[in-house]
Amino acid sequence: MNYASPTYVEETRLGFHFLRSHTWQHHVLRVAINDLKRLIGDPLPQGGSLLDVGCGQGKSFRLLREAFQPARLLGLDADPHSIELSRAEAGREGVRVELHTADCARIPLPDGSIDIVFCHQTFHHLVEQQRALAEFWRVLKPGGRLLFAESTKAYIDTWVIRWFFRHPMEVQKSAEEYLDMLRQQGFAFEAGNVSFPYLWWSRSKDFGLLERWGWLAPPPPGQREETLVNVAARKPA
Repeated sequence: MNYASPTYVEETRLGFHFLRSHTWQHHVLRVAINDLKRLIGDPLPQGGSLLDVGCGQGKSFRLLREAFQPARLLGLDADPHSIELSRAEAGREGVRVELHTADCARIPLPDGSIDIVFCHQTFHHLVEQQRALAEFWRVLKPGGRLLFAESTKAYIDTWVIRWFFRHPMEVQKSAEEYLDMLRQQGFAFEAGNVSFPYLWWSRSKDFGLLERWGWLAPPPPGQREETLVNVAARKPA
């Protein structure tokens, strides 16, 4: 991976290989997309245009097609090598996708051209988060959806993640800080459009083993540092 972007922190070699794994696709991507569908509620948006920002190696494409049946699927990533792997993944899955090598802070698409922006585990890599969020707002149509799934500072700023992965630590945020950022941009959502998954892989101290063995009950929301936040937000019409 030899690319340079002033607004994106490149993944480690280990992280890059993890993002092509079955664990990533099944236990992280699939779970997040299913939760975001639940947060949207009925009816689910179908058809239209869907942009996967930070699409990585394309492991989301089949899942997004099955979930939302977009008429136009687009993927964007700053890493040219990831885009090539995304193209190969789309070919294997028989998914038609329009790919862009670009930064989230400079999306090469017209204003109001996208119905759904899918941003999964991408935002915490971005240095210019506010600028990227403004770009999501710009390309979304009025009434369009931002499906936002992120790890929080409580997860990113742990020894295991610092050891194996690379992130711009100065911009990491708590769940509430991410929600405030979305609100300040103008995105609308209610409590029912937000979840705080407390998944085993997001708990770096023991990866949820004590709970699975029955030795410890998980702390309830409000009595723990949230490690993940999922939001199905809307750009008001």
